[in-house]
Amino acid sequence: MYEVVSWLLEIFSAMFQGYCLQYFFGSFLEGRLRDRRINGLIATVLYGVLRLGVGIFLPRGYGSPGTFARLAVILCFIFAIAMILYRVIGKITLFLAVTFMAANEISFFIACMFFKLGNHLFSLWYWCWEKGYMPSLECYEIVVNITLIGSQILLYVIGAALLYFTMRKIVKDYREKDYAIHRTELLFILTPGLAGLMVCTLLRITIDTAENGVPELLYDRYPSLIIIVPVILLLLLLSIVSGVKLFQDMICWNREKSSRIILEKQVSSLQEHMGEMERVYSGIRGMKHDMKNTISLIMQLAAGKEEELQAYLEELNQTMDRLEFRFKTGNTVVDTLLNMKYHEITSTVPDLRMDVEGLQFPEKLFIQSYDIGIILGNALDNAMEACRKLKAKEPDAEAFIRISSFQKRELFFLKVENSFDGQLVRRRQEEFPMTEKADRENHGIGLANIKSTAEKYHGTMDFKVNGRVFILSVMMKNERRSEDGFWSNR
Repeated sequence: MYEVVSWLLEIFSAMFQGYCLQYFFGSFLEGRLRDRRINGLIATVLYGVLRLGVGIFLPRGYGSPGTFARLAVILCFIFAIAMILYRVIGKITLFLAVTFMAANEISFFIACMFFKLGNHLFSLWYWCWEKGYMPSLECYEIVVNITLIGSQILLYVIGAALLYFTMRKIVKDYREKDYAIHRTELLFILTPGLAGLMVCTLLRITIDTAENGVPELLYDRYPSLIIIVPVILLLLLLSIVSGVKLFQDMICWNREKSSRIILEKQVSSLQEHMGEMERVYSGIRGMKHDMKNTISLIMQLAAGKEEELQAYLEELNQTMDRLEFRFKTGNTVVDTLLNMKYHEITSTVPDLRMDVEGLQFPEKLFIQSYDIGIILGNALDNAMEACRKLKAKEPDAEAFIRISSFQKRELFFLKVENSFDGQLVRRRQEEFPMTEKADRENHGIGLANIKSTAEKYHGTMDFKVNGRVFILSVMMKNERRSEDGFWSNR
């Protein structure tokens, strides 16, 4: 009975480890098969069969010289499964394989500690039998077998639970799954797993000892190890999880730092363009005034003499009236930004239609113009990039950008709509769509900048897709903020 239960538990353990493996790898790597469930099922069964095969041909013997060989074979099997069923992405695969192996080994040894503590029950049953508390030898044997099977089940259940929750925790904390790991960063997150794997290997080699030719466990010789070893293993498991969390926090901190640098550059650029636009505005107003006076004088002199000259001068006068910037909302920052971005995009997409008729600002605008510029600048950059990509794929497609706004009570709403090719890549557990630019560390943070700017005014940002139209919505509170020190207005 015990042998049958042990074999069934071994099968369960191997298959459950396979399930954890496919869950772990599938959360980071893209499967080669279209159906994720079939890909995961194949990975589960393949690992389970290979693991059982290793158990048959390379038995789990403590102190055996084949300990390293056994671990190496299992590690090779994991890499083989990754190569066959997943699109391997460089260094991340090494991290996944080593971390899974380390978590699996540590979980097993921690569970063994509970199994070892459960062995003290056998001494209790023997004492009860000796004292006559058990009616017969058969009763004693039944109780011993039940305890043995129960301990074995507890061993596998605890090991499986530790492995599963460790994998889940790592998957949850490892948020930047598309981040390209550098070698030093790989070493940082790999070291805790390698240390845990080496400690478990050391335990496999030294756990069996011999005193005067009589074999005994290391825990029997040094009872304090029953407490010390599990604590060390738990610390190693925590170091693996904490290392991943710290690594991800470092990425977020660096990204926020890059975001702040980009924001500072955007503000500086807006300041320069505002000054330039003010000079241009002044120059045009002066030129219009002088030219209109000159043209008026010439028209009076030419009146009744040369009709063609008069018609030409009238046309020139109308041209001067049209000598205005394309977009004028009354907000200097917004006007600067719209005209600058329009001239930039029309150089590559000349037939782009930009509609800002619905862009209106309230008389009392307490949102800083620079912040509106940051939001509009990032939104326009994303919209322009989407239109460029659309025209590159479909030259005859309609490219447009529509900007509108309105105020409802104290809330100010801004909406930017643009055409795009309809393909939006968004991974699980990711808040924003993926950028398709090669430098993902310094790009793709436009939406994050918009959201952080909106949150300054107790607002938020949202986006949705309607067919082949991307719609970005921003909501902010239009009210005085004491921390600003000054407010912008129209």
